[in-house]
Amino acid sequence: MELTILLPCLNEAETVAICVQKARQFLERRELTGEVLVADNGSNDGSQQLAIDAGARVLDVAERGYGAALIAGIHSARTEYVIMGDADDSYDFSSLDLFVQALADGADLVIGNRFRGGIEPKAMPKLHRYIGNPVLSTIGRVFFRSPVGDFHCGLRGFRRSAMIALDLQSPGMEFASEMVVKATLHKLAVVEVPTVLHPDGRTRPPHLRTWRDGWRHLRFLLLFSPRWLFLYPGAVLVALGTTVGIKLCLGPWQIGPVILDVNSLTVCSAIALIGYQSLWFGVLSKAFASREGLLPFDVRVEKLRQRFPLEIALAVSLVVGAAGGAGVVVELLRWRALDFGQLDARSTLRVLIPSATLVVVAAQTALSSLMLSILALPSARSPSHSTAIDAPLANGPPASTRQRRQ
Repeated sequence: MELTILLPCLNEAETVAICVQKARQFLERRELTGEVLVADNGSNDGSQQLAIDAGARVLDVAERGYGAALIAGIHSARTEYVIMGDADDSYDFSSLDLFVQALADGADLVIGNRFRGGIEPKAMPKLHRYIGNPVLSTIGRVFFRSPVGDFHCGLRGFRRSAMIALDLQSPGMEFASEMVVKATLHKLAVVEVPTVLHPDGRTRPPHLRTWRDGWRHLRFLLLFSPRWLFLYPGAVLVALGTTVGIKLCLGPWQIGPVILDVNSLTVCSAIALIGYQSLWFGVLSKAFASREGLLPFDVRVEKLRQRFPLEIALAVSLVVGAAGGAGVVVELLRWRALDFGQLDARSTLRVLIPSATLVVVAAQTALSSLMLSILALPSARSPSHSTAIDAPLANGPPASTRQRRQ
């Protein structure tokens, strides 16, 4: 096996040399042909020369950011297999045997799990250890059905061609989440191995910012999961607003000392409309992400488009809008019968509110269906995204991995 050990670096003069030395010792011990590559992100403390003196090849990366440095390093690596890790001496680069073995066994991505391997005292802040990492990792497993229990471990091994084919883009710390999410969505062979986290060897504060980078990870997980961001919340809102709204259309609803009436019916209408729009946002965002190659091609969206084409959607919109308009006309005729005088507000609103809701639903359906049809138009990236993503990987994964994709 040929192996590149990749270290992103920004002002790590205190630790980069020892990391490079440990990495070179590992390559020599395992008799592996390879290199130690330091992707430097603009250090001004002499880290570059220290890394060169220790035996590394240094790549200058102009774009700032953890992810930007790693993306440049992955493209510059001279071998098919790469192991990446932080240059702060928190990971032991002289002990990467489990990663090499997993890669040799056919894994596309190997991620360290610090919770299984051990976290030494003072190696990780308590907020990160007991709240941040467990919560974000759980969200990632639930949202994407990922097998990874430690989403943010910085020590990882992978096949270079597999990562390049995923077209990783995040320039910041959320790069760690993007790698796991995209590898899972594209059904690459992802495994975990236990990893020990040591206290880092630097005296300056870490680059990681708890709340800023935590939010960026959470934002990425949400944006890459239209189901949890739009579809599931939308379905709940539609069900709640519609169920309670129908009950109130029939008359006031007393719950203990509380009486719900037409004011509550107005709120229910708003809840249902927001939920319905959220459902459409889920479909449209999934279609757009698939079209642009951000997410794998989703056959369910294509089936929806085929079973519910624009012509049918517009016809349904017309029928629903006509039903809502009929309710408005009925109330106008009642008002006219009273010479446009005073109406009973409660009985009138019980008809007007659901009627207006149907008109808005009809408009949303028509407009969203038009947008879905626009996204179906041919583009440079539209033909078979899944095939395009998998094509560079055709000769790499073992037969079992290729079968899973099929």
